[in-house]
Amino acid sequence: MSILIDQNTRLLVQGITGRDGSFHAQKMLEYGTKVVAGVTPGKGGQEVSAVPVFNTVAEAKEKTKANTAVIYVPAKFAKDAMLEDIKAGIELIVCITEGIPTLDMVDVMHALNGTKTRLIGPNCPGLISPGKSKVGIMPGHIHKSGPIGVVSRSGTLTYEVVYNLTLNNLGQSSCVGLGGDPIVGMRFVDVLELFMHDNETKAIVMVGEIGGEDEQMAAEYIWKHIKKPVVGFIAGKMAPKGKRMGHAGAIISSGESTAEAKIKVLQNAGVVVVDAPDEIPAVLSKKLK
Repeated sequence: MSILIDQNTRLLVQGITGRDGSFHAQKMLEYGTKVVAGVTPGKGGQEVSAVPVFNTVAEAKEKTKANTAVIYVPAKFAKDAMLEDIKAGIELIVCITEGIPTLDMVDVMHALNGTKTRLIGPNCPGLISPGKSKVGIMPGHIHKSGPIGVVSRSGTLTYEVVYNLTLNNLGQSSCVGLGGDPIVGMRFVDVLELFMHDNETKAIVMVGEIGGEDEQMAAEYIWKHIKKPVVGFIAGKMAPKGKRMGHAGAIISSGESTAEAKIKVLQNAGVVVVDAPDEIPAVLSKKLK
């Protein structure tokens, strides 16, 4: 099995006629993802890599039965793109766009309330279920199908973790990049719950960073509910207080949001926290024996 996306995912690409949208649409097609539609207002009737382009998400969904959307539109249009997806009843939205104003995301989160739509991102690399489907910008060639679930707040650290897993013959069931903004859709707890119920996932890798309280909430959930092995890595041990480190959400605002504090709470929940990503495969190999 896998979580969130698989070989039956039918994807529409918002912003497919732009530089990034067209490039990554082609890469997703090459990986085997069923990219069934593109959406760019005013450019309906065109094709990009043999994918039909529509003016609206509602039209694209009606004509192609798309159930997932990935967003590559500029930040000032991203809120409307997400709201359009929610209104159309898209099951999963993956927002790659970065730099979206926080107040825009407040409106989006309000619109998600009471719906069945899930959101990953914004400012995320997307997700992949190796050998089945990829949605976003993750490099497909470093992934391998297997029993390890990966969830991360950092795109580049996701790639490093996955590369080391694959190098050590530890394939992945699904890999999810949550995004590093202060307000994002799905969080660690949401993905951990899905991995917990996924029979193919035998162990979980969780990559966190300074800032916020997501890791603390994840630790509580792991302690109460997760029976599978969990290995963690927290980035930002050397980060100075009050200075943003890469992501908008990666800023130490209190003693509880430091790397050390997060490591301690995860360890107390039974998570093995490593000092470097390349240590993860050895720990997992012992846990899976």
